[in-house]
Amino acid sequence: MAHYISAIYQLFPGTPMYTENDIPDLSGKVYLVTGANTGIGKEVARILYSKNAAVWIAARNAEKGTNAITSIKDAHPSSNGRLEFLQLDLSDLATIKTSADAFCAKEKRLDVLFNNAGVMFPPNGSKTKQGHELQLGTNCLGPFLFTQFLTPTLITTAKTASEGSIRVVWVSSSAAEHLNPKGGIDLDNLDYKRNAFYAWKYGISKVGNYYQATEYARRHRDDGIVSVSLNPGNLKSELDRNCNFAEMVFRHATTYPTVVRIQNPAGSMKLTLLTRFYALKNGAYTELFAGISDEVNLENSGAWIVPWGRIENIRKDLLEGSKPEEVGGTAIAQKFWKWCEDQTSPYA
Repeated sequence: MAHYISAIYQLFPGTPMYTENDIPDLSGKVYLVTGANTGIGKEVARILYSKNAAVWIAARNAEKGTNAITSIKDAHPSSNGRLEFLQLDLSDLATIKTSADAFCAKEKRLDVLFNNAGVMFPPNGSKTKQGHELQLGTNCLGPFLFTQFLTPTLITTAKTASEGSIRVVWVSSSAAEHLNPKGGIDLDNLDYKRNAFYAWKYGISKVGNYYQATEYARRHRDDGIVSVSLNPGNLKSELDRNCNFAEMVFRHATTYPTVVRIQNPAGSMKLTLLTRFYALKNGAYTELFAGISDEVNLENSGAWIVPWGRIENIRKDLLEGSKPEEVGGTAIAQKFWKWCEDQTSPYA
């Protein structure tokens, strides 16, 4: 029951309690936001820049990335921050080291890596350059490898930064709790040789982000790095640009009223549930809470964060999957991490 109450709360999270007004001056700090040429990522980058931070806009399309930089600068002409573009294609593992090297050649610190970029519901059968299902490859394998390359810089930064301020934020989705089998991931079918419900493939990639966050937290807490994942909220974005009508309704249950009719001998009972879209800025607040707020720290590293910046318990079987067997878990996160290592090792 608690899980369903939480799900409803995440659809109707109320007024944001953590906004740009709660973020201090960020002069001298460096942030990298993947997928920051548009959507939530662009809003995150804009707010960070408005607080005088150095912000890297990582994206596949250089023209869109530079256009985003121009529009952010125009919105905040008085900022003393810095905006940089980084070419990054998360769907091609062979190119990721080059991107990471380009960043490390210019920066000696990294305060927060926002693994924000992702794809949702591409045409069925879409694959990465290396032949992985596109959502699993772009949402999980690409960010996994990119994060591994940047981890030494994060560790170095943590040695002199304030405790708990150096972080990796893995942007997941409500789909992590609602669109996948028990345990979140079928480890024996990550190549999808056995057919899987189409919508589950997105949910599996998003629970993969949750498991990556918890396992990274377990491995790097002693290095002073905080790692968390989140559901940014139900937002107006371009993420669903590939969805057909049915998938739009299925994903959001928002633009249109969802009507459920229960037939019984006495007649029909009708229940109507109305939900809604929220502004991109609200999703940015969720990410910024994860990346900046003092409520997130080394003690609760690995946490699941929900709109618009609140630490919450995730589905019970996923929580169990995040824990090693020696502490009573099912170790799915550890096993998924090993799978990610195996898939990316030729490009590391």
